[in-house]
Amino acid sequence: MNFKPIKTPKIVKKIFPNYIWDIPTKEKVIYLTFDDGPTPEITTWTLDVLKQYNAKATFFCIGNNIEKYPEIFKNILNEGHSVGNHTYNHLKGWKTKTKDYLKNISQAQKVFDIQTDNLELKNKVLFRPPYGKIKPKQAKKLADLGYKIVLWDVLSFDWDKDVTPAECLNNVLSKAQNGSVIVFHDSVKASKNMQFALPLILEHYNQQGFEFKAIEISV
Repeated sequence: MNFKPIKTPKIVKKIFPNYIWDIPTKEKVIYLTFDDGPTPEITTWTLDVLKQYNAKATFFCIGNNIEKYPEIFKNILNEGHSVGNHTYNHLKGWKTKTKDYLKNISQAQKVFDIQTDNLELKNKVLFRPPYGKIKPKQAKKLADLGYKIVLWDVLSFDWDKDVTPAECLNNVLSKAQNGSVIVFHDSVKASKNMQFALPLILEHYNQQGFEFKAIEISV
């Protein structure tokens, strides 16, 4: 049985303190995040479900997908959610030269800037590396450019074909707490698990008095 690191260990957070793993608070607040969109089959559904619970979230979007589906991207913004850069085409940092990685992120950022023209967004600086894999040199360069690298406290494993919908749900319910940053994916690959788990998670934490907020970082 393969070990799945659902909860990020405290030691990892201490080793990499410059990354955002969670947002410490004593208040009942959770930060849902969605990677890899916008995707027409899934993102619109996700927005509708979030709206039912007055929940805000953060969408780490792929530049190429924004170009293909700009209206869905604008809907994310219009409904009060945060957005972050997730590279132009889901590039893996560990397997990419730093120069090429930064160029790819810049290409995505240009797409973001076109679509968010005239909008004062605090969250233009958010970045999440695909697969969570980024070289220290890449992270340093991005920090110098003003980006805030957001990783996670809890992984739902919604994309994993070996994880059942019920297991996906339990991954979150068993590990999330005040200030947790939770990873889902608004992608076709993750849709079976995510579409099962998300409404139940929203309902559960809503009944517990939690608020779902978008990540916003002042610059």
